[in-house]
Amino acid sequence: MKVMDDSEVKQDNSAGRPPLPPASFTLLVWSLRTQAEVQLGLLHFGEEEKPEIDLTMARHSIDLLAVLSEKTKGNLTLEEQRMLENSLTELRFRFVEASKDNAKAAQSQPS
Repeated sequence: MKVMDDSEVKQDNSAGRPPLPPASFTLLVWSLRTQAEVQLGLLHFGEEEKPEIDLTMARHSIDLLAVLSEKTKGNLTLEEQRMLENSLTELRFRFVEASKDNAKAAQSQPS
């Protein structure tokens, strides 16, 4: 599969969007991490007061990062490996916190 170079990305910019950053491992990890953070309610966009939390999708995003970590073991730079491991550690911790908060909220609601 061919990765587009910068000149092809700029030429494909007909929709008036800002140019996309080059495809990279770092961008892939940050993309999956951000997706999980949104699903955990850590990030939200717009005027939404309380972000919607989707633990099932957050777990899936975290699992995707774990698969990426397992499949790339031994093939990453030290910086890439640390970024991926730190992202997984942080997201797993946040997932546990969100799960506990979700369970407390469910218990406090009248049945």
